[in-house]
Amino acid sequence: MFDWKDIADRKSRFMDSIDDYTAASAVIIGAPMDFTASFRPGSRGGPQSIREASYGLEWYSPALDRDLHEISFVDLGDLVLPIGNVSGSLELIRKACNRILGDNKMPFLLGGEHLVSLPAIEAAAERYNDPVLLHFDAHTDLRTEFFGEALSHANVIRLALERGFVSDVHQFGIRSGDKPEFEYAREHTHLHSDVIEPFERLLPSLGNKPVYVTVDIDVLDPAFAPGTGTPEPGGISSGELLKVIRKLRGLNVVGFDLVEIAPVYDHSEATSLVGAKVLREAMLALVK
Repeated sequence: MFDWKDIADRKSRFMDSIDDYTAASAVIIGAPMDFTASFRPGSRGGPQSIREASYGLEWYSPALDRDLHEISFVDLGDLVLPIGNVSGSLELIRKACNRILGDNKMPFLLGGEHLVSLPAIEAAAERYNDPVLLHFDAHTDLRTEFFGEALSHANVIRLALERGFVSDVHQFGIRSGDKPEFEYAREHTHLHSDVIEPFERLLPSLGNKPVYVTVDIDVLDPAFAPGTGTPEPGGISSGELLKVIRKLRGLNVVGFDLVEIAPVYDHSEATSLVGAKVLREAMLALVK
């Protein structure tokens, strides 16, 4: 039996998290892994920085007219991942997400590098038939490998497709990648450099389909999120991202992750604050 006490490292918790896993409808876990970071490491500090920044936020969202006290969520802390063991770490993340979904709760995964999304998507695919993947990012993440690594944050979306976890992938905010990645996207995904307009156009077609949402913080322009491993100029604002998150309300979202916050590169803590607000709005929009 998968036991949280064996792998969860609980330090500070996100805002007003309850202590009772059984009573919670949503579960936050951190995956502090940045083993395949290709430019600047440090995203393993992301989950804890989001928790610490959350204490600067109010519990109430005027945009959604909901308060965190109206939902029940538990922050179990960070998974204790075997340092340097990529496959072993991914398996622990998969087991954790599988347990959460199996207990009829919604996982909110905090990275860590984007590769941590792969086992979370896999767990969702095990529980739901071919979930729609909504991917918000600056990068395509569609390489076949990166620097000789078959498992990398640079190919996480391609891995999800090739392993059959998803088939319907919608990518938003993409403005970086090599030419073969964009060629692959033309055949296998719905790729958009813009965010708001194509996302709003897609919404009516989603209906009650199971949806998995993955947000790489570098979908934002570095002016709004400098604390990330691979910043890419030309992104959207934090206000635009929050608008998108709120529009997820009413969809059948079965999993959500927020990745690639690297607090060491942002002494103002602005990136972590954005991450904390994104998580708050996501929970208020998605948790019944």
